Amino acid sequence: MMKRVTLAMAILGLAVAVHAQKFGHIAAELLMQEMPEYDSAQVKFQELNKTYELEIERINVEINKKWEEFQQNEATMTELIKQAKQSELAEMQQRLQAFIQSAQQDLQQQQMMLIQPVVEKARQAIEEVAKEQGLIYVFDMSQNNPVYASEESMDLLPLVKEKLNLK
Repeated sequence: MMKRVTLAMAILGLAVAVHAQKFGHIAAELLMQEMPEYDSAQVKFQELNKTYELEIERINVEINKKWEEFQQNEATMTELIKQAKQSELAEMQQRLQAFIQSAQQDLQQQQMMLIQPVVEKARQAIEEVAKEQGLIYVFDMSQNNPVYASEESMDLLPLVKEKLNLK
């Protein structure tokens, strides 16, 4: 009998403890988009992207010019010169493709580097608010894939925005 009472008390205590746990949620992506640091990171990223686009366009113009020149003079070229010009054009095209791949990789790295401080600042603010509110978990709703979000789950977005002095 005593074991049953002890077991019942333990189960009741566990149920109360589970019920007392507090959960929160936030759309971290929305939060970051409202941060001024996010806008400046996006501007820097767009500037770098534009630089690469202009260089790719310049190289394309150069290749097209050489191609047109080749087509105009092809009839008067010897076979050896024709092969050399075709080989030069193929090499230019390969260098362009290699540059495009390198530029894409660099853009990805730069985007991560530019956004990382914003992510870290948002994460710290979320963590501080969660601790202040006594939450044990905070779920990121940015991906819109929660199975269920209770009304009892606290939306931290307004509190974190307040902590970061965002409107």
